Amino acid sequence: MNWPAILRTGLALGLTPSEVWQLSLMEWRALTGSAGNAALDRAGLDALRARFPDKSDPNKAEIEP
Repeated sequence: MNWPAILRTGLALGLTPSEVWQLSLMEWRALTGSAGNAALDRAGLDALRARFPDKSDPNKAEIEP
C-alpha cells in the first residue's frame, strides 16, 4: 500500500490525518470513487484458488465427488 499517497488523498479531500486512518475500506472507496465492481467474478475466484490452493489435512478423509 502506498500510505503517503493515501494520506495525501485524504488531506486533499479535507480530512484530518486521524479521520483518514479511521475510515473503513468501504468509506474510503466511497470517498475516492474507487468502489468499482466489488463482486468477485469467476476469473477472480479462479485466480485466488490458483494462488492459494487448499492444503490437504492429513487427519481429514478425502471425499470423492
